[in-house]
Amino acid sequence: MNESTTATTNHFTGCATLAAIGATLQQRDLFGPIKTRVQIKQKTIKHTPIDKLTDAFISLLAGAQGLVEINTRLRTDLGLQRAFGRTACAEQSVVQETLSACTPENVVQLHQALDEIYRSHSQGFHHDYQASFQLLDVDLTGMPCGPKAAFATRGYFAGLYHRRGRQLGRVLATRYEEVVVDQLFAGNIQLIKALQPLVEAAESTLQLDKVKRTRTIIRVDAGAGTEDDLNWLLERGYEIMAKEYSGRRITRLSKTVTEWVQDPTWSERSFGWVNEPATGYLRPVQRIVVRCRRLDGSFASGVLICSLSVEQVLSILRWPAVQATDPVAVLLAYVTFYDQRGGGIETTFKGDKQGLGLTKRNKKRFEAQHMLVLLGSLAHNVVVWARRWLAIAEGSHCGMLRMVRDVFHISGLLRFDPFQHLVEIVLNQHAHRAHQLILPLQELLAPLSIVVILGET
Repeated sequence: MNESTTATTNHFTGCATLAAIGATLQQRDLFGPIKTRVQIKQKTIKHTPIDKLTDAFISLLAGAQGLVEINTRLRTDLGLQRAFGRTACAEQSVVQETLSACTPENVVQLHQALDEIYRSHSQGFHHDYQASFQLLDVDLTGMPCGPKAAFATRGYFAGLYHRRGRQLGRVLATRYEEVVVDQLFAGNIQLIKALQPLVEAAESTLQLDKVKRTRTIIRVDAGAGTEDDLNWLLERGYEIMAKEYSGRRITRLSKTVTEWVQDPTWSERSFGWVNEPATGYLRPVQRIVVRCRRLDGSFASGVLICSLSVEQVLSILRWPAVQATDPVAVLLAYVTFYDQRGGGIETTFKGDKQGLGLTKRNKKRFEAQHMLVLLGSLAHNVVVWARRWLAIAEGSHCGMLRMVRDVFHISGLLRFDPFQHLVEIVLNQHAHRAHQLILPLQELLAPLSIVVILGET
């Protein structure tokens, strides 16, 4: 329902908070590098190709699980369009055509633009390497799709046997929950093959020189736990936290443990030191066998490999340094540091699948799918930055899904001046979180001279 006056134009929206984020992104010219670098060869009739990429991006933040929802979530919301600097919205089929027109060169251009955006707006790029280690998690997640899609091959897709799809490789700046690199691979690619290109891309994005690499930890699971991969990382100066790749070696090393320590928080798990010199690695590493009891009474084992000293691990975990003299606490520290991977990159994959519909949008052309993945990476980082801008505490359990579904979807009234500049946001005072967000929104939008108030809308 729209209302008009001679001085202002009013638009009701179900995404008033997202409109505030859109005004902030417009003022900070977030899409500037994309407009400058990405040159899609497609005729402009009503909307430029970049305009259509912008519409796709806004729809992700608005909670669209598929591009078809552009028509219902964005085209009907004039206020949200204008808050992001758009005067109209392209029809979803036209956006789909633009994505299908993208080439490998456009994918490279968008990668470069996202690198520039990340360096300008992220915390991960501005990390203080002298003060603490930068922690990068690297992993793959399955992207199931139709069998006729480009590079859709059989591979590992959790719980989906004989399914075809692609793999999404990610490097996450875990301390800041920011996506540094996302790359799309064929479905049969495993982390053992994807690790090096992903790490090299992260080096480029973060501009990691030799000194910075020595203050960076790469944490991976068993998929990249071969001697060759870990030695490649060690040779480049990284610290590593990894898991052994070879099943035969795990079985052999498990037999060298002379004393098992019970996990104080999990009765079915125990761990112990490997009593065999680690001669195959370029630098000294610590190796710990972790075993868990199966339902049939047998054990499933894994071997953790870490190049960090116990003092460094305790410092990262923020545990008391005095625990370095406690043998049980030392073992538990290394195991806990690896366990935290589950709350890092694995959580971001789950959050993006639930909140941003990461696996819901499948394009037949590989380049079109890659462009969508990169727009999703940008949307992920914008949500993370918005959580910081809105001063939402880390312990509030406000992950990707709740940010998109609850925080961004607070209804309200948007008021625009005769030049179509957003001048006032009236939040629905009965909306959940409206009272919590009013002060952070006022502080965020004060430099833009946008008033934020509560009202009955």
